[in-house]
Amino acid sequence: IHSSSLQSFTGDITQKGYEKKKIKLLAPYIIHTPVEPPRQNDRQPPAPSSSSSHGPPPSSSSRYRERRSRKTHRSGGTRDDRYRSDIHTEAVQAALAKHKEEKMALPMPTKRRSTYVQSPIETRTPPDSSSGSEDETSVRRQSSLVPPPPVVNPNQQSPDSWINRTVQGSSTSSSASSTLSHGETCGVGVTGCSSHCVCDRVFVLPLPLSAFIHLVGVPVNSRVSTKIQQLLNTLKRPKRPPLSEFFTDDAEEIVEVPEPDPNTPKPEGRQIIPVKGEPLGVVSNWPPALQAALARWGSTQGKSPALTALDITGKTLYTLTYGKLWSRSVKLAYTLLNKLGTKNEQILKPGDKVALVYPNSDPGMFWVAFYGCLLAEVIPVPIEVPLSRKDAGICQVGFLLGSCGVGLALTSEICLKGLPKTPTGEILQFKGWPRLKWVVTDSKYLTKPSKEWQPHIPTANTDPAYIEYKASKDGTVVGVAVSKVAMLTHCQALTQACNYCEGETLVNVLDFKKDMGLWHGVLTAVMNRIHTISVPYAVMKACPLSWVQRVHIHKARIALVKCRDLHWAMMAHRDQRDTSLASLHMLIVADGANPWSVSSCDAFLNVFQSHGLKPEAVCPCATSPEAMTVAIRVPGTPLPARAILSMGGLSHSVIRVNTEDKNSALTVQDVGHVMPGALMCIVRPDGPPQLCKTDEIGEIIINSRAGGNMYYGLPGLTKNTFEVIPVNANGVPIGEIPFVRSGLLGFVGPGSLIFVVGKIEGLLMVSGRRHNADDLVATALAVEPVKTVYRGRIAVFSVTVFYDERVVIVAEQRPGASEEDSFQWMSRVLQAIDSIHQVGLYCLALVPANTLPKTPLGGIHTSDTKQFFLDGNLHPCNILMCPHTCVTNLPKPRQKQPVGVGPASVMVGNLVAGKRIAQAVGRDLGMIEDQDLVRKVYLTEALQWRAQTDADHVLFVLLNAKGVTVSTATCVQLHKRAEKIAAALTEKGSINTGENVVLLYPPGIDLIAAFYGCLYAGCVPVNVRPPHPQNLAATLPTVRMIIDVSGSACILTTQSLMRTMRSKEAAASVNIKTWPTIIDTDDLPRRRPPQIYKPPTAEMIAYLDFSVSTTGMLTGVKISHAAVSAICRSIKLQCELYSSRQIAICLDPYCGLGFVLWCLASVYSGHQSVLIPPFELESCLSLWLSTLTQYRIRDTFCSYSVMELCTKGLGTQTELLKARGVNLSCVRSCVVIAEERPRLALSHSFSKLFKDIGLSSRAVSTAFGSRVNLAVCLQPVYVPALCVLQGTTGPDPCTVYVDMKSLRHDRVRLVERGAPQSLPLMESGKILPGVRVIIVNPETRGPLGDSHLGEIWVNSPHNASGYYTIYGEESLQANHFNTKLSFGDPQTLWARTGYLGFVKRTELLEANGDRHDALFVVGSLDETLELRGLRYHPIDIEISVSRAHRSIAESAVFTWTNLLVVVSELCGSEQDALDLVPLITNVVLEEHHLIVGVVVIVDPGVIPINSRGEKQRMHLRDSFLADQLDPIYVAYNM
Repeated sequence: IHSSSLQSFTGDITQKGYEKKKIKLLAPYIIHTPVEPPRQNDRQPPAPSSSSSHGPPPSSSSRYRERRSRKTHRSGGTRDDRYRSDIHTEAVQAALAKHKEEKMALPMPTKRRSTYVQSPIETRTPPDSSSGSEDETSVRRQSSLVPPPPVVNPNQQSPDSWINRTVQGSSTSSSASSTLSHGETCGVGVTGCSSHCVCDRVFVLPLPLSAFIHLVGVPVNSRVSTKIQQLLNTLKRPKRPPLSEFFTDDAEEIVEVPEPDPNTPKPEGRQIIPVKGEPLGVVSNWPPALQAALARWGSTQGKSPALTALDITGKTLYTLTYGKLWSRSVKLAYTLLNKLGTKNEQILKPGDKVALVYPNSDPGMFWVAFYGCLLAEVIPVPIEVPLSRKDAGICQVGFLLGSCGVGLALTSEICLKGLPKTPTGEILQFKGWPRLKWVVTDSKYLTKPSKEWQPHIPTANTDPAYIEYKASKDGTVVGVAVSKVAMLTHCQALTQACNYCEGETLVNVLDFKKDMGLWHGVLTAVMNRIHTISVPYAVMKACPLSWVQRVHIHKARIALVKCRDLHWAMMAHRDQRDTSLASLHMLIVADGANPWSVSSCDAFLNVFQSHGLKPEAVCPCATSPEAMTVAIRVPGTPLPARAILSMGGLSHSVIRVNTEDKNSALTVQDVGHVMPGALMCIVRPDGPPQLCKTDEIGEIIINSRAGGNMYYGLPGLTKNTFEVIPVNANGVPIGEIPFVRSGLLGFVGPGSLIFVVGKIEGLLMVSGRRHNADDLVATALAVEPVKTVYRGRIAVFSVTVFYDERVVIVAEQRPGASEEDSFQWMSRVLQAIDSIHQVGLYCLALVPANTLPKTPLGGIHTSDTKQFFLDGNLHPCNILMCPHTCVTNLPKPRQKQPVGVGPASVMVGNLVAGKRIAQAVGRDLGMIEDQDLVRKVYLTEALQWRAQTDADHVLFVLLNAKGVTVSTATCVQLHKRAEKIAAALTEKGSINTGENVVLLYPPGIDLIAAFYGCLYAGCVPVNVRPPHPQNLAATLPTVRMIIDVSGSACILTTQSLMRTMRSKEAAASVNIKTWPTIIDTDDLPRRRPPQIYKPPTAEMIAYLDFSVSTTGMLTGVKISHAAVSAICRSIKLQCELYSSRQIAICLDPYCGLGFVLWCLASVYSGHQSVLIPPFELESCLSLWLSTLTQYRIRDTFCSYSVMELCTKGLGTQTELLKARGVNLSCVRSCVVIAEERPRLALSHSFSKLFKDIGLSSRAVSTAFGSRVNLAVCLQPVYVPALCVLQGTTGPDPCTVYVDMKSLRHDRVRLVERGAPQSLPLMESGKILPGVRVIIVNPETRGPLGDSHLGEIWVNSPHNASGYYTIYGEESLQANHFNTKLSFGDPQTLWARTGYLGFVKRTELLEANGDRHDALFVVGSLDETLELRGLRYHPIDIEISVSRAHRSIAESAVFTWTNLLVVVSELCGSEQDALDLVPLITNVVLEEHHLIVGVVVIVDPGVIPINSRGEKQRMHLRDSFLADQLDPIYVAYNM
């Protein structure tokens, strides 16, 4: 084996003799750096573990000097440097020091100051690295080690000098250093300036100039952009080249397991030979059963003390003698078997299981109950006392009780009183627990048996004696059944191994209900008539030295402790001068198998050796619930051995003595030899139980009569754990003896000493390498100072995200720790773990003190913590995500290939493949029956004609919030109002023909009249949304901008809006003195214009349509008179509109199709429009739905925002609506007007929710328009007539499922519903009459085949004429309106919609018998995010994010300098804010294979949404960069 350094010598030895012996020893091995052995006589006490210290971290140079002096002044045989147990802290400090040069500013997360109090930067001082605190977590390092650093005047100190000491850079790409508050980056390498010198970096983005006018210009030198720049800097650093054992993806992004790396260390030793313990001796007076031992001592040594219990102050509470223990146990056994029933019928039979529920402060009651059960031959199942319904893992305990068939619980009177009760006084029924009958076992309730009744004590057999609970890694609780013979044999083996003698004294600090506390302190103690002093956990909290004092007072020979107790005693030892531990023969360290127990043992020995503690008395041992005691070190064996193992080797399960890099070494101590009478092997932990090689780490398996027998009631699990037959390399079983898996990972060292390096359940498998949770905890704790977190309250676990395990560390933060300290500690932990373990942390979270779920004895309940983390219930106060470092298995970024294939070849390829060109055509505009209407080329003519022929026909009805008609307009009224306005324009405004006039009105009939008034006067109306009176600062500048851009000569508005525009509040945000002429149209005199203007040609501009796109661009398009007539005619045909029809419109009438339907369509087609202003829904949600009922409307038009309002606000009130008589069975078409991909989920929710009040499932459909063509699609009203299915049955024909992975590559691949990574898309409505649509490759401008993703181009008589700008720069954007295909049909002029989509031919038939071509809109080309060479649509990422946590109300994503930024609105409490960060990061990584760069948590309503319900992502981006969001939290994922 390669472990020569495991060898240890005793006795003195000369230098020459040592060299000879060393050469001889090393001859068989090729090890270049031999290790000096420790010597026994002048063994120096090591420095106390500085993983538990707060002393100053020595600078690397002083540490180097100190090491040199140790080596040069060698006093014969000083212990080798690498054997010291505080090596780990040194390693961590060295690892951190290594990165001193690689400094980079690391952005600190931003918290809202109102939520978390912070100190201002002026009052912050450089972190004091030389302060030692005396709290529970630190042993002050011996002052002799390192002189304190010279004190520097903080005002003259350069910032580097303390920044470097607090946060050194890391070896991985993306952790970095030098953190100041809130991203104020300190100038790198600046010296001699004051410690608060801040150089703000300024980054200005080159934004493209175009004819679009960008709404908000933001200076980008805010602290947000500085932070993002820091973040980018951390990401620019060269990543460690990915090890080839990491995942790589093929083109289809399926993660593959790669070929193994040839350089991975592999085990080279021979196959291990099973190791035998010494034979189990047979002693003549050993009892035939454990109960027999109790009977013997109870009758012959009745006065002998068995148990002393302490009260909360550490004073003796009572002492139970063997006589009392025997008599009470017999009484309890008799009562259990004979006195529980009402008529003395037997309720319990031998073999039944009973729960033992006793607090840790009352060992006496537990002992009596346990032995009483053994004497009654019922099987005790000791469990923890349930304190509340929310106890960690309480449900699982119920599962254990249920699977064991427990119906009865024994407890004490005091404990019963303390159990949680229902209001009626009954004991609470805990979640998942079976119904229990509670029995109190206090003496006064027990019946003394008659003289002739004697308990039956058979010889120990294989029946279960008791069941010990065990919580596994995933939190499930199982019961390990221990047979009577195993219990007895285990006591015998412990007696032989530990050399227990009759009448000794033992101090027990451990839990007496299970594990070592039960085996030594309850069972073996009684077998050997030992006097046990039980020190409860509560006493240890109050007085950590109590167990040391008890050893001193009682001259105890044995003490049972954990590392924690050693540590606490060390902290408090200066209070005691005269305690003596000289009587201790064995100090048994129950968790001595933990690799980092070495430092606690050494440090304790170092402090207490002067109090008489013998070095050989420290006895670490290895145990597990299944195999019970695996090994224990006993006094009298050679001095303990140490192994210094390479962490790198360990991660590949290979033992390599660490010779080169001292920092990544793990020092482990032996746990002695195999137990007497046992046989031990090491097998591979996964796959078949194949024997390991001698230099391989594996799971320890034991064959012994003294071990657990089964998991009670779980035969499948039992077979895999308790009946393991090891196999050799060829898979052949090596024998027929079954072994038990111990769950411990380790190896056999020289001299058959056992070494344990971790537990199976602490194993984290990351990218094919194994890491031990306990090692990571040790490294985290060794990062000084530990003023930030509590030592014992750290949980390390892994979560599966994107095909690999990711390491998460959660710790409890001390109440006094500042934001800065915490962040620095976290940054350093990242670097230390990266350096020492070569594994990247995914997430590091700090939670407030006492909030993590605890195990009954105060440890952290890891599986519950993990569940809290995954459910978003952890509520951290600080969090650091580092996905960039540890996610190395992302698919390769797509390289865009140069277009080598021309559009012609693509077309030919499609034809050869039998694919038609992707295009769709609406039906002919054809003939309208109404010839009079056809002759009216202009809308003004249509209005005049209607005013003459059908004067009193009501065209418009306007409703208020109460559903009451506020005003109506007949054809003649509208005509007359338009005339009045036209006259006012020519007289008051002295407007010339062709000048632009802004209409500033709330939704209503005034707006319609003003529009026609402008047309009558020959002006060009520009419709503008009025400013919001409560939010002038935000809305008025947009109004001003449109007025300026359109160069309008005049403003038409109402009196109240006119007052608003001239108010003081308005003056604060715009210059009100430069408004054009404002005419209020409320009370105009009755005048007629001299003549009604008729344009010379239909190509003249009718009106300008201004709108702010979702990308924040303000665009105005010119709509000609010809386009107006064509669009009205098209809608009339599609929706079959005529005078007797009535439609309801709940839309904003300011742009696009909303304006066309509100103002134009009725005048052309003559139908009546019931107008419902959307803002009225805010005061009366049911207004729209009740209007549909009241007017029996068949066709209605709305926006997504209206639909969302109804879904969220009324979804739960359908019964109430029904009671009010709302009935939607009259509605046959409800069309959503939008310029985006149809929102399928919202439409489905709306249909489902209101199905109860009569809404047809087929009624909801969608329309699609764009800037270049206001109406491309509109679903026809006769839905059933369209869907003549050709005998096929299936889902709604207008929905398809596409593969999202292909979509990112600009391909469309149709998949089945429910396929992974599938995206449902709904058809965007039927193409309008007169409209032709073709799908084009935006780069080559060549037509694409069916079901290919490309840009939607449209040809139609109602295309807009072009963009309007006062600069006349139409040439820039001309290609949006008059573009020709590069191949195929080069004559037709097309307009580019700027939307991606595809056409699919369906099985449905049109009215003319042709198959129906469906157009599917995927998203806006401007909105798409180009990340990793792929195209993402923000809405897809946002849908995933919204699903991540119940508290996410709405979210929006955008990119900035290649970082993906996610902004989420928090609808829960602010303590949920940080829970969202990991969940958002997880879901985006899992579903979109992207790493989120920045997560911003904001209040509800912060994400700007326009009137169409579309998110204004670019506005949001600008506000974020200008630091105007007032976020609750900003996390910069490193």
